[in-house]
Amino acid sequence: MHLIIDGYTADRKLLWDQTRVEKFLETYPSKLGMTVISPPNVVSYKGSKKDDWGISGVVLIAESHISVHTFPLRNYLNVDIFSCKWFDSDRAQQEVSKLFGVQRISSNLIERGIEYLTDDEAEEGMLSERLSLTDNE
Repeated sequence: MHLIIDGYTADRKLLWDQTRVEKFLETYPSKLGMTVISPPNVVSYKGSKKDDWGISGVVLIAESHISVHTFPLRNYLNVDIFSCKWFDSDRAQQEVSKLFGVQRISSNLIERGIEYLTDDEAEEGMLSERLSLTDNE
């Protein structure tokens, strides 16, 4: 699965917080049942194009990676969660939104590598998707 999150009208102060991005990348994978295999790499970027200034970070997980890029002057961030293991994408979006004060999210979910899911993972994903459909009715 590859969840692509664009967060609009986020809290500018939170987007400048390098420690928040680092803590997110350190703790978030375990909340999704994933395994961190390297410490997060988080950097602050200030280049020639002021609107592109922000914080970027990535953490490698056994299942693939999670990355964050913040653009505080645009009140915008993007987050990619790429995993060969099924995870609750709705919950992931809600937690990102809460952590960074995002008021509006646009997202895409791409199912990648699903032929490699175990039977239990496939069933868990199917049941979660069905339950989310009944929650929206």
